[in-house]
Amino acid sequence: MAVDKDTNEVEKSEAESTEETQAEAKQDNKVVDLEKSLDAEKKRSQEYLTSLQYLQADFENQRKRFDRELHHVRSYCSERIVTQLLDVVDELELAIKAGKCADQNEKTMLDGVEMTYRKLRKVLEQEGVTPIECIVDKSFNPHCQDAIAAEERDDVSECTVIEEIRKGYLLREKVLRPAIVRVAKPKSK
Repeated sequence: MAVDKDTNEVEKSEAESTEETQAEAKQDNKVVDLEKSLDAEKKRSQEYLTSLQYLQADFENQRKRFDRELHHVRSYCSERIVTQLLDVVDELELAIKAGKCADQNEKTMLDGVEMTYRKLRKVLEQEGVTPIECIVDKSFNPHCQDAIAAEERDDVSECTVIEEIRKGYLLREKVLRPAIVRVAKPKSK
């Protein structure tokens, strides 16, 4: 029996040793697997970081390109209208020359100024500038008219335009410059 006990203990000891070896092997395998996973995650993290850095560089380049284009547009946005207005300046200079010549009559001067006026109005209309319609004896509109004088009258029931002093203009739908008007208002009671 003592031999059986010794054999059992040896077998038990061997079994425990084998189990420990297997447990250590499993742990070693887990460590190896974890290290592989960690390396894979580090590689993926580095790829993400590289991708992010490329995206940041692309964004910065796009922003710089946008800033350059915006600067260019701001610098030259008025070029078209200025070029058109130079024609008007030329015609005004011709009208002034015609007015200074003693042998030219007043009709020629007036024709030159009217031609210049029409051309300037055309340029402004092409840019979306239109005059504000200001009708005498119609209601005063504070959104597109500025009153510089008012007189009290019995024949009006509300504030009414009686004279347009200076034309107002719209740039598309926006008031570029309000019309300057004189108004009549009802007498105070």
